[in-house]
Amino acid sequence: MTTAKTTAERQAAYRARQACGANDGQKRVNLWLSTGCALALARLARRHGITQREFVEKLVLAEDDKVLATMALDSTEWGAYFQVKPMRAKAGATTHAGDMPSALK
Repeated sequence: MTTAKTTAERQAAYRARQACGANDGQKRVNLWLSTGCALALARLARRHGITQREFVEKLVLAEDDKVLATMALDSTEWGAYFQVKPMRAKAGATTHAGDMPSALK
């Protein structure tokens, strides 16, 4: 006879299935938002009739498309954009297409 799984065990199994490609190899993003931002996200998603996850995905992918459209495929900038390490501007450096949009600063 098997013992019923605890809530923590069920959650761990669920997360393992999600990460292993059961749902297209999704990635978990865990973050804290300010209360104002969280409330705005909820309002915007509700207004558009989609989930908060869908809203964030659309927003991020649209911004990524804008950035990629400004770069040549084999450029140094393209390579830098796809690096795992975060890009940090040096003091006095000129801006490039990978910079954060002014609306997000």
